[in-house]
Amino acid sequence: MPNVKPAKSIIEAFQTILQKDVDVGLMFQKAQSLYDTLDKKEKEGLFQAIIEQMEVLQEDLQPTLEKLIACKPHDPSWPRLISQLRNQAYSPRLEVFKKISLSPGGLKSLLDFRGDLLSISRASGIDLKPLDSDIIFLFDMWFQEGFLYLEEITLNSAYRQISLIKDRDLVHPMASIEEMGQRLGRDRRCFALYHRLMPYEPIIFIEVALTRGIVRSMSEIMAESETRLSETRADTAVFYSINNTQNGLVGLGMGKMLIGKVVEYLKTENKKLKNFITLSPIPGFFNRYLKPLLEGKDDGFSLKQDDVMGYFSKKGALKVLEQGNRESADSNDFCMTLLSILNHEKWVQDKELKKELKGPLTRIAYHYIAEEKTSRNKPLNPVAGFHLGNGAAVSEKNVHFLANPSPRGLRESCGVMVNYIYTSGWLGQIRRSFGWFDRVEIRGLFGKGP
Repeated sequence: MPNVKPAKSIIEAFQTILQKDVDVGLMFQKAQSLYDTLDKKEKEGLFQAIIEQMEVLQEDLQPTLEKLIACKPHDPSWPRLISQLRNQAYSPRLEVFKKISLSPGGLKSLLDFRGDLLSISRASGIDLKPLDSDIIFLFDMWFQEGFLYLEEITLNSAYRQISLIKDRDLVHPMASIEEMGQRLGRDRRCFALYHRLMPYEPIIFIEVALTRGIVRSMSEIMAESETRLSETRADTAVFYSINNTQNGLVGLGMGKMLIGKVVEYLKTENKKLKNFITLSPIPGFFNRYLKPLLEGKDDGFSLKQDDVMGYFSKKGALKVLEQGNRESADSNDFCMTLLSILNHEKWVQDKELKKELKGPLTRIAYHYIAEEKTSRNKPLNPVAGFHLGNGAAVSEKNVHFLANPSPRGLRESCGVMVNYIYTSGWLGQIRRSFGWFDRVEIRGLFGKGP
């Protein structure tokens, strides 16, 4: 049975915040302390209670709505009534969140609050959109012109900032602070977007390698510094890790903003840079796509189990079947044999087997990236959705077999990675998306490391 008392006390604190001459900071701290004691089920109940108990009442809107309905065309009172309706339609929740956001630590708490909201909404299927819409409305105001700034993380940056970036990289995790040092220098760069109310914690950051030509594997990115190309000869910027540190900002376009600002800065700094690409992982390719596909659980996929064997040459199919001590098999048996191979990392040690798997896995990965869609006609792969939605392009030649043969890379995508290509017109598209794009401040981009 959910503990309703803390949830009730939180709502009472919120309602107190709405009153005049109230210590908002004190009430916020009380609500935050209570919120921290809730488990997921209790938070779900709280979110529903906030929607139900802190909403605009129908009787408060009724008189204004009736006057609007009674208006004839070109009625001079229409603008005034519309303005009045807008003001009356703001939910009490929004006013509470606005006051909390101005308290010390308030904005960070709201980001975490929305992160919980999104997580619980996805897991439970409960419609929490009215509450989410209020927070998004507030964030749309807070995360724009005048509040954001870009900063480069260098070897001269504060240890706390370098350590935080190291700990928050979920794309290519680092085991030590020394490893983070290898990613900072003249040809390896890191940029973070900050909010003025949260100056000690980036909201999102990106890591960039400056190279000559397209990079096709993580081994090229992670090469020892003495074997790398001089940054003065670089013509390509490769984005190889982008991390959102605040789950509460999902869907607000901060990644697009960050990429645009970094490209703009790098182009200004080095006129020789012509190509802007990613070297991206393909999360979910194996466990959420290829594995169920091979098992025949292909409902919702455009590619079917019976199609897989057709991606292999006769020689390649025989090589796969050899691993299962078979000479022939139907489509299901072939797929189960292939799954058995890919389930164990030792397949990467077999040169002949790797040769036969390269083409089929590359083409299947490209199909997953470019052709598989959600019910809303968005790319099934979330990373593909992010980059293609930002205006990048991809082709089969940009999909690279065993580009990341680490244990994690093999588990995630059979080691396959992909370059998304950002073409010349997309920066203008980003500028149009964010009217205040050119006014985001750039700080501390002076030292470029040794």
